[in-house]
Amino acid sequence: MDAAPTPTPTPTQPPLRIVIIPWLAFGHLLPYLELAERLASRGHRVSLVSTPRNVARLPPVRRVDLVEVPLPPVEGLPDGAESTNDLPRDKVGLLWKAFDLLGEPFGELLAAMCADDGTRPDWIIADSFHHWAAAAALQHQVPCAILLPSASVMAAWPSAALSDNGLLAAPVERPVTMPDYEWEKIKAGYLNRNHDGVVSEMTTAKRCSLARERCTLAAMRSCPEWELDTFWQVAASFGKPVVPLGLLPPSPDGARRRVANTDGGEEDSSSPAATADDATLRWLDAQPLNSVLYVALGSEVPLTVEQVHELALGLELAGTRFLWALRKPTGAAAVPDDDAILPPRFQDRTSGRGVVVMGWVPQLTILSHAAVGGFLTHCGRNSLIEGLLFGKPLVMLPIFGDQGPNSRLMEGRKVGFQVARDKDGSFDRHGIAAAARAVMVDEEARSIYVANALKLQDIVADKELHEKYIDEFLDKLRSYPATA
Repeated sequence: MDAAPTPTPTPTQPPLRIVIIPWLAFGHLLPYLELAERLASRGHRVSLVSTPRNVARLPPVRRVDLVEVPLPPVEGLPDGAESTNDLPRDKVGLLWKAFDLLGEPFGELLAAMCADDGTRPDWIIADSFHHWAAAAALQHQVPCAILLPSASVMAAWPSAALSDNGLLAAPVERPVTMPDYEWEKIKAGYLNRNHDGVVSEMTTAKRCSLARERCTLAAMRSCPEWELDTFWQVAASFGKPVVPLGLLPPSPDGARRRVANTDGGEEDSSSPAATADDATLRWLDAQPLNSVLYVALGSEVPLTVEQVHELALGLELAGTRFLWALRKPTGAAAVPDDDAILPPRFQDRTSGRGVVVMGWVPQLTILSHAAVGGFLTHCGRNSLIEGLLFGKPLVMLPIFGDQGPNSRLMEGRKVGFQVARDKDGSFDRHGIAAAARAVMVDEEARSIYVANALKLQDIVADKELHEKYIDEFLDKLRSYPATA
């Protein structure tokens, strides 16, 4: 880690024992592994808990204990499917069903830890919908901190009145800042027990409500510098203490961002992926300064083949250089080969100014490259922080979850341009081209986006600021129950 030096706890301040259990998605596992290492670097004893396959795919750690709990079987959930990355979006409801059953093995783990004073945790830290983790902590009289999404997300998403069974007790109106298509996805994923035909015992809203009731305090991977007044507005209305964690920016060398391959092993320098990385970086080395738009929509954004075609044709229309890290889209199983995922002759027509890479790329290395002048992103939290760590202006294409509120936050801070959408949320090549040109070609607009991206870079790259928030979080944990 690249953390600022922090004194090791003294004999009068024994190290805390902390257990962290993130949601079953690498967008949560990786940043909270960062948190675990930063806490452990200060001399505290930290365990990160997840299921066996997720633990096997995490990057190597030096100071954190990785603890496995078995994921209970659920009919229809494929063997080895233990994270959202392992499933298409229409099967994630099965993972939620298995997740709700994790309470029993986690409760057994916590009971065993609490049976011995040498292993009893001082704190449990869990994601905001881990209702069973907060319940187990309460049962064993261990304080629990829940990890909240950003203030922008919490301010935009509905505050729903829930009945005992977790359903809505009354209709909830769409927030005025949220488009209809986004609201419909929120209702389906957050306020409904039915996830694409898989019926859960409770809604995600109910899971969050129970975790909130049972927790001692909340921590947010954010800070007032990132979200201005919104952070304190949300904190004041939450009903429990809310502590900023800072942004947990990744290590600049990118070591924390590479997840092991599906067999559980790390790719070595002789693998085809490593060879592709070398070729990609050589191509970037040959491009002019700030001329390339890096395009990456994360590992779990469910674009269809038709949407991939519109994105491709928009990049072609924009005329800018691009480097596209393309994941296989939804429905691509029926496509005979990878080339057919793209429009006919697209790569021939864009040869020399565009490169498409199928699969994993070293994102931090690419974003740090001098040839990259902008970032077309889905606006997931991790991607936003990584892009702004290097001061890159944004072309924003949010798809689901927290991405819409994140995009509106960035749009408000004038660090990029959001792709135009129809009422149903669809986008086309012309919207892609217009947004890419605004960020990469239009000199007047680009100068504004670059200037504001550099202002946010000052916040994201401020190690002292983010380490201060980690120290203040630890101070809050140590002060319990005196200030609880």
